[in-house]
Amino acid sequence: MSQYRTHLPQLDDALFMTDGGIETTLIFHEGIELPCFAAFDLLKDAAGTARLETYFRRYAGLARSEGIGLVLEAPTWRANADWGRKLGYSAEALAEANRRAIDLLVRVRDEFESPDTPIVISGCLGPRGDGYRIDSRMTREEARAYHQPQIDTLAATEADMIAAFTITYPEEGIGVIDAARSRAMPVAISFTLETDGRLPSGDALRDVIERADAQTDAYAAYYMINCAHPSHFETVLGDGGAWRDRVHGIRANASRLSHAELDEAADLDDGNPEELGAQYRALNGLLPRLNVVGGCCGTDHRHVGAICSAMKGARGQYANAI
Repeated sequence: MSQYRTHLPQLDDALFMTDGGIETTLIFHEGIELPCFAAFDLLKDAAGTARLETYFRRYAGLARSEGIGLVLEAPTWRANADWGRKLGYSAEALAEANRRAIDLLVRVRDEFESPDTPIVISGCLGPRGDGYRIDSRMTREEARAYHQPQIDTLAATEADMIAAFTITYPEEGIGVIDAARSRAMPVAISFTLETDGRLPSGDALRDVIERADAQTDAYAAYYMINCAHPSHFETVLGDGGAWRDRVHGIRANASRLSHAELDEAADLDDGNPEELGAQYRALNGLLPRLNVVGGCCGTDHRHVGAICSAMKGARGQYANAI
């Protein structure tokens, strides 16, 4: 068992980074076709695996140069039963893809981890359906049963934790927490938000986090926000409340476009890395425990570098003020 299974180092509030938008980077910057937006499909051969390893090594090198921690998210966001079936994967082949993804990250960790750059390996889950809208809605129990096989596979690897991204409604997130808890795996849940700061389900972020904690004895290690621009949710965070202490991570989009607009966009909107970094710095003042930062759609190493620089400056300013 990994040393981080019992205590995740990012819970000590030191700054950690993640990667950027892996799918948009591979598609728009590297010209790679990703059927169903599924990065894990590259693991089926040596050439694709090498492309993924090069991608993650770039971020590991950035974390080491910045002297901060790194959460490596496995490229398994689409590696669940429904999406795997669309891509022609059997249950056995899908489980093997999940294992290969973690093995890849272990190799990166072995090369880049240091006392100044602790590296956490996270088994990444995505929603059963679309990441932008709710095609069908599972109950809590259905969500647990659906995500359990992928979590069971990841729990048997060297993954330190589970993280579910782009969750669009509360029951799916709570079901993932239940499934992770059954395997004693730390878990983070990341919700996506619309331009009004609410989940696609219409639920308020505060209500969803408080409900999830109440129904699971606050088992989740922390919560995150991803696949939304800071301008979409900064007002929601400004309302205050102790629930904000449970939000440790942000992986924002570079674009201000809505999910519907992004779905229709033919070209990549990669925004402005320095501007995005400044927006993260402002978010640091709204989220007392914000310390896991990276990017989502449209972001790459330039954006994550700018975000890390801005966050280091903000945290240093705060420490000096104390």
